Order: sequence, then C-alpha cells, then structure tokens
Amino acid sequence: MLAALATRVATAALRLPPSRTRRVTLTRDILVRTRDGVSLRTDHHAPDRPAAPTVLIRTPYGRGGPMRLLGRLAAERGYHVVIQSCRGTGGSGGLFDPLVHERDDGLDTLDWLRRQSWWNGTFGMFGASYQGFVQWAVAADAGADLRAMVAVVTASGTRDSTYPGESFALDTVLTWAELLQAQTVGWLARQWELKRGQPRLAAGLSHLPLAEADRVATGVTVPFFQEWLRHHTPDAAYWRRRVFGDRLAEVHAPVSMISGWHDIFLPAQLRDFAALRAAGAAPRLTVGPWTHGSPGLFVAALRDGLDWIDQHLGGYPGRHRAPVRVHVGGAGGGWRDLPDWPPPGTPTAWHLHPHGALRATPPPVSTPDGFWYDPADPTPSVGGPLLVAQQAGKMDNRPVEARSDVLTWTSAVLTAAVEVIGPVQAEIFVRSELPHLDVFVRLCDVDRRGRSWNVCDGLVRVRPPAFSPDQTSAVRVAVPLWPVAHRFAAGHRLRVQISGGAHPRYARNPGTGEPLGTAVTLRAGWREILHDPQHPSALVLPTVEGRSG
Repeated sequence: MLAALATRVATAALRLPPSRTRRVTLTRDILVRTRDGVSLRTDHHAPDRPAAPTVLIRTPYGRGGPMRLLGRLAAERGYHVVIQSCRGTGGSGGLFDPLVHERDDGLDTLDWLRRQSWWNGTFGMFGASYQGFVQWAVAADAGADLRAMVAVVTASGTRDSTYPGESFALDTVLTWAELLQAQTVGWLARQWELKRGQPRLAAGLSHLPLAEADRVATGVTVPFFQEWLRHHTPDAAYWRRRVFGDRLAEVHAPVSMISGWHDIFLPAQLRDFAALRAAGAAPRLTVGPWTHGSPGLFVAALRDGLDWIDQHLGGYPGRHRAPVRVHVGGAGGGWRDLPDWPPPGTPTAWHLHPHGALRATPPPVSTPDGFWYDPADPTPSVGGPLLVAQQAGKMDNRPVEARSDVLTWTSAVLTAAVEVIGPVQAEIFVRSELPHLDVFVRLCDVDRRGRSWNVCDGLVRVRPPAFSPDQTSAVRVAVPLWPVAHRFAAGHRLRVQISGGAHPRYARNPGTGEPLGTAVTLRAGWREILHDPQHPSALVLPTVEGRSG
C-alpha cells in the first residue's frame, strides 16, 4: 500500500506518464547461483503481465530505498524489474572486487532470467555510475535479447577516470571506498558519522602514505584501494580485465547516455559516445548542469531513461528529440538540441599575457610568472567534478585565487557574449626546479560582481622521461580540460587559473617521484609559467559560430 502511494507521488512529482498497472508483486531475496557457486541476492518486481520485457539493474548499493522505488515505477509501466546486489554487497555471497566478476555474474544472471516462466525474450538495462559499468561488462555478449541500455554518469572503463592526467583521483576513490564500507555499519552509527562531518574520511584524505589512508578513513584495509595505488601506470596489466571499451563496436542495443558537466566520468562517457557513433550506432546523449549525485540528474535519468525503455524495449512511442541535448551554462544559455557531439566550432586560443592579462592574440616578449608550490600545504580543490554532490559543481573561486600558489590571467570585459561548446585544451609552458610536478588549469567565468565561477578544468602529472625540457629548461604540457557548454555573457570576463594541484580531488604530487602509495617525503619548489613568442601558453576554446554576440 505504502509502495503504491510512493510511486503515485513520485509519478506526479516527476511528471512521468501515468502507470499502466498498479498491481505489482515484489519477491525479495531470490538467490541466483553463479558458475562458481556464489549466490547473488535478487529482488523481482512483477507486473500483472506474465510475459513482458525485463529491466535488469545490478548494483553494489543495496536494493532498498531509491532502488525499490525505481523498481516499482518501472514495474507499473509493465516491465518485470530485476534488481540484484553485486557479489559481496547487499547480502550477496563472495567478495566485492570492483569490475572483476561483473561480466560473468551478469551473464549468469541473464541465463537465469531466460529460464524464468515470465521471460518473454527481451530485456533492457538501467543504472547510474557503477550500475552502468556492469551494463558495459555484459553488453557485447548479451546478444539480440538486449534491446535498450540507459547508462547514467558512467563509462565502459574506469582506469582513465581513476588516474586523470596520470595523477590519482584521491577524493573520488577514497570517498567511494568509505561509502561502500559504510554500508556494513548500522544506520545510527552512519548518521552520527555524517553529522560529525565525516572526520575520519577527512583525515584519510590528508594522510600520508596513501597506502594507510583507507584504514584511517574506514577502519579497515580496502583491497581494491591498495591495488589501485599499486597498479597506476598506463601499461598496468591489472586494468585489462576491468575495462570494456574495446568491445563497444559489438554493442548493438540502443544506448541512452545521461551525464552532467561536473560529473567525474564525463570525459570517458563522451569517448564512449564517440566510439559508438564511429561504429555506426545512434546513441542518445544528454548532458545537463549536474554533478555526479545531484537531484536534477536523478529526475532527468528517470524521465529520459523510462522514455528510452518504453520506446526501445516496450514498443511504445517515445518522445522525439535530437540525438544530442546539452545544457549551456551561463547567462542566456539554456538547452540546445544538436545533431551530434561535438558541434562544429572554431578553436579560439586565449593566450596568457604579462601582468595577468588574457587575450586572443599571441603574447609579446615577456618575463614568466612564478609561484612556490608546497605539497605540505597543497592548493585546495574547490567545486568541480567530485563524487559528493554537496561539494561539487560551480563555486566562487575567489578564496583559492587569493592564495600565493595560484596564478590567474583575466580577459578584458566582454563587449559581446561568447558561447563555447565542445572539448577544451590548454598548452602550458612551465619551468620547474623539480622534475616531478602537477599542472592544474581551470577556466572561470568572472561575473559583474567579480565572482569567479569555475566552468571546467583539468590536471596533468609531469614526470621524466615522459616530459623533456627544451633548451630553456621549459616543458610543454598539454592539459585536456573537461568538455564544456557555456555562454560568457557581455559584461563578464574569462579567467584562466593555474596552480600546482587541487587537493584532495587529486592526490598531491610530493615532488620526489616516490611511488604513489608509499610516498611520504614532500619537496616544495619554485615553478614559472612562460608566455612569450617561443612559449605561447594558451587555452583553446571551441567557439560556436552564430552564438557569440
């Protein structure tokens, strides 16, 4: 009774199409046996239609709460909904080892589905974040039975997102490890830890060596956290069985991708979109003004996801819309419908000039700007793509820009609006007394009141011999930033921020070249950003024609 009432309220609040049936039967804790004998706990939300398509959701986050609501919402639309806890989570047997067992466990679950009396021969998959990774794990082998996928803030591989710019996404990985461990403690204990502001997690994020940070944050040693610290090099064999992007061309089911401009997996998800398009597929892409866990993302995922499932799995007419829909931030932005991603644009280089000026002209002969970076007092991260929604997204950057270890270059006041949509790239020439360093670049929108709002950013870890200095001892560092869709209004200014890190979003660079997990020695050092005709440091923005002015 309460479940039915909750779905009525949710359907009305989210403005979903009306339910097709109110009669849903929930069977909990079904044990689905895998090939190695592990039993996976599974819930089945069954509509009053014995033979109907199935929606499969596999998750490490439990089957209650939002998952139960989603299960009933989809079941009331006429689908059999199967929600399964990944091994080692939610009462399922075995040990949770991220991504290792998801292909085999997913295919074993599919074999189980095919033996059920209510199976009608077709299914779709739905889910966000890790629930999306498990979709990609089985998609290439699921066969013609797979008719639809809804992949929300996720990607086919996590390696590049774990080591962005060959650094280490400390905040994302340790926060996720703490979240998973928190599922094993009582509700009251968890609420008390949240009320206290998660001091153990904060202590873990600032602790060295990183190999001890998981125990500081959670009270236990987390095996995958330890492994991710050890296997961080680009050629590490460890990741080969944990990424699924090399088989995207074999996925023939229609895919709806939903993400946010401040999501931790956005660059990887857009690479998946490009790979599917190159293979001749027609995925749908939605990118909104969201972070990884923002409520707006949840609402959009439900609306667009259920519409996609209806259209491609249920055979119902879906809403007709453009293949790509993006939200353009800034004043006068809003939603844009596009035929593909990225749209045609003009690469416009905004060069760093002396005296903190940012101009769309090459720089003159000038002396470098310098700063002292001390990993013992690392430059803090402010907003941007983070796992925790309350700390992520757009924030006023003036406090961090006031630090002596952050340099900024700012344009003149814009006399006309400038709209940029697409990939963003920086080319920074840096001279450092230490060969091991990080280069963090951020683009901000400075409004009429002087507030500096982050738009996109990126970081690259510099280490020899991958980076070689020129005859002036300068190193050229190409920094890919997060993709962007933003309109800089007339009266605003563009600002480029450069620093030696963004902690704890990225693990601090100790400056010594010590191994990631065991480094404890911290070396501070002076570095210079060059901007002259031989070293034209710049940020290249994809300006959209006809949208400026």
